[in-house]
Amino acid sequence: MPTRTPDWRTPTVVLVCGGLILTLAMGIRHGFGLFLQPISSDLGWGRETFALALAVQNLVWGATQPFAGMLADRFGSAKVIVIGGVCYVLGLVLMANATAPWLFVLTAGVLIGVGLSGVTFSVVAGVLGRRFPPEQRSMVLGISAAAGSFGQFAILPLTQWLLSSIGWHSALLVLGAVGLLIAPLAAGMVERRETQAHSFQQSAGQAMGEALGHRGYVLLTLGFFVCGFQVVFVAVHLPAYLADRGLPAHVAVTALALIGLFNIIGTYATGWLGGRVSKKYILSFIYFSRAVVFALFFWLPLTAYSVYTFAVALGLLWLSTVPPTNAMVAQIFGVRYLAMLAGFTFFSHQIGSFLGAWLGGMLYDSTGSYDIVWYLSIALGVVAGLLNLPIDERTIKRPAAMAA
Repeated sequence: MPTRTPDWRTPTVVLVCGGLILTLAMGIRHGFGLFLQPISSDLGWGRETFALALAVQNLVWGATQPFAGMLADRFGSAKVIVIGGVCYVLGLVLMANATAPWLFVLTAGVLIGVGLSGVTFSVVAGVLGRRFPPEQRSMVLGISAAAGSFGQFAILPLTQWLLSSIGWHSALLVLGAVGLLIAPLAAGMVERRETQAHSFQQSAGQAMGEALGHRGYVLLTLGFFVCGFQVVFVAVHLPAYLADRGLPAHVAVTALALIGLFNIIGTYATGWLGGRVSKKYILSFIYFSRAVVFALFFWLPLTAYSVYTFAVALGLLWLSTVPPTNAMVAQIFGVRYLAMLAGFTFFSHQIGSFLGAWLGGMLYDSTGSYDIVWYLSIALGVVAGLLNLPIDERTIKRPAAMAA
């Protein structure tokens, strides 16, 4: 028999490549809020136009994520990552040259949204979930989520420097060039599909129907809506909120960088805890804690130090929902359709993201403040904490006939 060539894509290589892809994709994406004021001012648009574009981006990202996950599960994640990376870069370049609101929404919203669906958590999680054993899965997902957070910490200062040095138009072009690095990293995500011993007799449609009929999956998905609402509202509108209150621009940049830095700790910690503590309790704790953090920030006097304290606390809770959420999906349903099922859960997250971005701009333009959205963020945190408590995390029992 012919000997099989050893695959250079070891689990460590897969994790490193997946982490770097998330670092680039999420790092660039988290800097979009810094463009709100300069673009709206230079082009004469209100904040609602920019907010609508990012809201559409998040909605399209979420709506296309299950399909990106389905394609990744079927044809391999590497191909989906390359296509997503090309759309992402093309969207950044065309976003820089948009001359009308509808074109800005089409590029910054639709095209980048499609691109993000191919290069972010659900698609990468599908590869990692299949490449690592169950006892390491939660930790690995935590490490990959931490890599996305590191991108926010590392690339945000670069984005601000580019804005200050060469302006928003050229800054977007440079970020597009940085995004090109995603394509070669996809080579490390190629899977040998025939070696997957976990496969079983179930179609993608059957897997989706099974998940939607599971009460815990529905509750998990509804709770993830709140995560999207909260984090995108902060990411898009915090710089403008602080500027309105008289704080210099560097405070907002530092705050967003601190969120990214401490989210590295938060996501790693929840990944580690996910293998030792009930994941539903981790998620409930995160959402309840967010409600407290939002309330204290909004009600206490605003200073640069209170902003930094808020950023540190929120950073620990920022994307720390991602590892236990994806790990719980894998724990309940297995990893065969992990990218698709995690993608559908992420769609709920992105509906929340759409509302967090758009409502922030719409309510600001109509009322002159962000107060209503802050109150919504507090209340929704409590609701999400309650939704996660009754989830049944046990592995679903399937008929013996479905076994491979």
